[in-house]
Parts: sequence; structure tokens; C-alpha cells
Amino acid sequence: MKIIATIVLFLFFSACKSPEARYPVSQNSGSYIDESVERNREMIAEEEDYIKQVMGKNPDTEYLTSADGFWYYYNEKSTDTTNIETPEFGDVVVFDYSISTIEGEPIYGEGEKPTREYAIDREKLFTGLRQGLKLMKEGETVTFLFPSHKAFGYYGDKEKIGSNVPIIAKVTLHNIKEEQTNNETNNQE
Repeated sequence: MKIIATIVLFLFFSACKSPEARYPVSQNSGSYIDESVERNREMIAEEEDYIKQVMGKNPDTEYLTSADGFWYYYNEKSTDTTNIETPEFGDVVVFDYSISTIEGEPIYGEGEKPTREYAIDREKLFTGLRQGLKLMKEGETVTFLFPSHKAFGYYGDKEKIGSNVPIIAKVTLHNIKEEQTNNETNNQE
């Protein structure tokens, strides 16, 4: 009987033990992410060097560097000193654009993409073009040189532009319609 009582007490006390955390069979140190970040940095540096080489082949063109990490030049710059407005958040812009490779081979020629209306920062548009439109005034035509991370990135456009392809986009801004605030809308009614 003592043996049975001892077994019961042993089972009782061992059953009251708190659960222990289970540890994974293998642990990652995060090195994959570090390696991926380093690969991306190297790829961006190579693309930027190549874009700079292309710009060096056109010494007569005055390239400007944007704070957002791309280059551009004016094909047609606005000379209207009274209208210095550039689009801001919510403004609707009407524009045309064409896209080519960094070497100048057309991907989407002029007129191939329809004229587009776009509400600044409220609709989907690739990063570089979204940032580039904010630099433009009505009537201007600007050519932008975008590294792939400012263009269509890893996924491409799923049509003609592949993965990690830097591009040139020639953009003509036709019109800027300022965003109407609720007060302006109510006053018009």
C-alpha cells in the first residue's frame, strides 16, 4: 500500500509542474536579412554608377539630382513667372508619359500610354513618377532617370518591364487642378 501511496504522491507532485517553454530546433541569427540588405545596396550602387555613365555620355544636358534619389532634366521648362505652382497632396494632375530603357530603347513609346489623371499621393503610381510630378509645373516636359527601386522594383510592371530595371520616363504635365477643401465645396453649392 505504501508503494501505491508513494506512486500517487509522485504523480501528484510531478503533474503540478508548470509548463516549460519549447525552443525551436534551429535558430536563425538574422544573417539572411543582413545579406539581402547588402545585396540590395550593391545593386543600387551599380545601377546608380551605370546611370551616371549614361549621363556622362551627354555632357550638353544639364542633369539635376533630386533629393529623392533620381536624376532629371528639362526638355521644356516653364518660363511663366506668375505661375510657380507645383502639385501638392490631393491636387489632380493631367499628364502624358513614355518609358524607355536607360540606353534609350522605347518600352512604352509616346502615345502608347493614355493621358492620365492622377490625384497626388492618393492613387497608385510608381514611386519615382509620383515624386517627379511634384517637381513639375504646368506645361513642362521633364525626362527622369530612375534607378529600379524608384521605378518598378523587383516585380517589374508585369507586362514589358522586368525585375530590377532602371528606366527613363519622359513626362509632360498638362494641367494641375488644386484640391478643393470642404469649405470651398460647400460655398459652391
